Amino acid sequence: MSRIVARPLTRENFAPFGDVIDMGGDNRYPINGGKAMRYHDLATAEAAGPNARVLISIVRGTPYDMPLKLTMVERHPLGSQAFIPLSPRPFLVVVCHDTEDGPGEPHAFITAPGQGINYRRNLWHGVLTPIGEEQDFLIVDRGGDGSNLEECYFSHPYEIHLP
Repeated sequence: MSRIVARPLTRENFAPFGDVIDMGGDNRYPINGGKAMRYHDLATAEAAGPNARVLISIVRGTPYDMPLKLTMVERHPLGSQAFIPLSPRPFLVVVCHDTEDGPGEPHAFITAPGQGINYRRNLWHGVLTPIGEEQDFLIVDRGGDGSNLEECYFSHPYEIHLP
């Protein structure tokens, strides 16, 4: 089993895979008479294919045992997929570059409390992995006609460790 240690999630180290969703960065401005601050344009939702539309959902995730035994990754060829935590708890993010033979070696990240992510369309990624306790997430992804889920099972699992 190959061992991978999760590293902190930053905009820079996650850029090849998608967007980090948090209140960092300079793209912010006051709204509502100065009573609220808008953190603007944090991610791009993608929805391609027949009758495509962007969906907003909530999911409650249950934590996995650690270290995580990663046996499968999935991707969504017709749309992006964002996970935004509804509590200030970190979660584990696993992604893989696409290769000629399918998903490449996984990269693992641990979010800062309150950080969310947006997986680009067609990016191999692990399943939602809260750490330590149940956690609720807002999900923004694609609905519509066509198959928008592919799964790939590794011949040898990876073992993902928290720092």
